[in-house]
Order: sequence, then structure tokens, then C-alpha cells
Amino acid sequence: MSTERAPRNPEHPARLAWTERAPEVYRAMVQLDAAARQGVDPVLLELVKIRASQINRCAFCLEMHTRDALAAGESVERIVQLSAWAESRHFYTPREAAALELTEAVTVLTDGFVPDEVYARAAALFDETELTRLIACITVINAWNRFAVSTRMVPGHPTPGRPRTDR
Repeated sequence: MSTERAPRNPEHPARLAWTERAPEVYRAMVQLDAAARQGVDPVLLELVKIRASQINRCAFCLEMHTRDALAAGESVERIVQLSAWAESRHFYTPREAAALELTEAVTVLTDGFVPDEVYARAAALFDETELTRLIACITVINAWNRFAVSTRMVPGHPTPGRPRTDR
């Protein structure tokens, strides 16, 4: 049996270099992201970003935030379990589980609202400032996901101001 890896599929091209075509929008997003994350635990922030990116199927952001989470000290095991966090709650603190549940509710607004019980669980574990920042972070990653998915940003490529860290 051969130990050689099978060739990979070709990389899809990006549709649009949106950061170059609308640099003021990109800069505003970077500023909004920086403002939202103030005071938010970096590991919790990356878990939220990864979970929203999983839901939104944003490969670009999944790669970026998985690397960021690992760099912030997150374990591979907890990252792997994120897509099934509700069945593997024992990997996460009560605050992290509440943040992940809120992330899902804010990301998937198919019912048109965040359920009261989901909000109440998060509000019981985060003070109002923390909860506001958490909601802001969830909103911002959803915006980043939508830019990346709609323009087909390619995983494994650097973005302005963010060098590639692999290969």
C-alpha cells in the first residue's frame, strides 16, 4: 500500500478582492472587530468565531480562527468538538456553552428572533457589558463570514495585515 498522498483538488479562485475594491469598508470592519473584542476572553472569542464560521460554512474564517484558537492555547480536542458542542458540553465551561448557544441563535435567525431562554442563559452568566460585547463579536464574525463566503475568499491565503502562518 502506497504512503503517498493523493493529489488535492484544484483551488477555486476568489470571486472578488473586496478588501482592495472597498478598503474603507475593510478598515471599518477591522475597527468594529477591534472594538467588539475589547474585554472578551480570547479563547471564548475564537470558539464563538469558529462555531459561527462552521454554521456559515466559511472555510476561510474556519482556517483563520482555528489557527488563532490554537495560538491562544485552545486544544485540538475542544475545537474538534465544537460542531457537536451540545452533545459534548463537558468539554466547555457553562459560560462557553451559553456563548456557543447564543452564537447559534444569533447566527441562524430563521425564526426571526433569539429565543428568550437562550438569551436568559447567557444573561445569567455574563454581565450586561460582557453580553453586549459577546453579541457584538457574534455579529461581527457573521459579517466577516458573509464577506468571505460571498466573495469566495480562499483558505490558506493571507489577508492584508495578516501573514500566512503555515506551509
